[in-house]
Amino acid sequence: MTGAERQRLKKMAYGHKSEYRMRLRAQVVLHAARGRSNATIARETGLHLDTVRTWRGRFAGQRLAGLADRTRPGRPRAFTALQTTQVKALACQPPAESGAPLSRWSCPELAREAMERGVATFVSASTVRRWLAEDALKPWQHRSWIFITDPHFRPRAERVLNLYARTFEGATLGTDEYVISADEKTSIQARCRCHPTLAPGQARAMRVNHTYSRGGALAYLAAYDVHQARVFGRTEPRTGIDPFMALVAQVMSQQPYASAKRVFWIVDNGSSHRGRKAAQRLTAAFPNAVMVHTPVHASWLNQVEVYFSVVQRKVVTPNDFTDLTQVRDRLRAFEDRYNATAQPFQWKFTTSDLDDLLARLDRHTTDHHEESSAAPET
Repeated sequence: MTGAERQRLKKMAYGHKSEYRMRLRAQVVLHAARGRSNATIARETGLHLDTVRTWRGRFAGQRLAGLADRTRPGRPRAFTALQTTQVKALACQPPAESGAPLSRWSCPELAREAMERGVATFVSASTVRRWLAEDALKPWQHRSWIFITDPHFRPRAERVLNLYARTFEGATLGTDEYVISADEKTSIQARCRCHPTLAPGQARAMRVNHTYSRGGALAYLAAYDVHQARVFGRTEPRTGIDPFMALVAQVMSQQPYASAKRVFWIVDNGSSHRGRKAAQRLTAAFPNAVMVHTPVHASWLNQVEVYFSVVQRKVVTPNDFTDLTQVRDRLRAFEDRYNATAQPFQWKFTTSDLDDLLARLDRHTTDHHEESSAAPET
């Protein structure tokens, strides 16, 4: 035995991180190097005599490499690659094309369909799930999408994104110019639970009773200063032109907006502030206010929607209010709490990202039209 082999074996036999099986094998070899018999080694290590003989012979023939486990063939594959591919191909087809009365595939349904088609005599749902995971296939999930219908989508979206970057029509905004993102969150209900809500405890989540009585609903209107991270909100019985103009007056009557050079109001195409008439109405009431519309079906470009998502998570859900007065008080108190520590949203979607998005959509629609035109008539 060489010195290097002896050092390696001692590290394996007495190291704290050595595997137990490797520790025993190294001890067998070290005992043998001291001239001890197989029976003595077996008695001192607690191993069977045949086991000692095996590892002693392995080391003599292959040295240190002989102490490692040999490659084992393992159990033969129960399914062929063709069967796996057929199940994956089935998962990539809508169930309706297979004649199954389903809207989406699940692993148990795919396993059942595969057996009915004779792909396999028997296959479990867990096996199908493991196959689909290899290619990150999740046919039980879905995402909705919509084609762009606004012919002016690109310039309108660019105008909004440039305002977020503090530019308008190629010029940088001044220190006395502000950007406001405004919208309405409709139908916030007051649901009075029939039994008191149980506070969370050790290994127990908050428990909210499912049964409730309705206490009415209100609309929450909010204006969010994009660069100052400041929220102005109000509650109204319903949405409309008058409630929206009341929100505008609430903001524009305060400083620094009252004396600002320009205040840009980014809004979507809701009925309260849609079209040219809404822009003219805003300018007539406040000459330094400029209304900027997002493209149609692009409310995701309006940053106030991010604030509304925060309100939904932290204030509204779970909905447990005794009446609408409690809803109003909670929303007002949250505004003060939010404004005390708020930071501007880290808006990362730029005009470059917009161009990439439109290019992908253009390729998608082009390929879709080509496939539709090439499809044979039935």
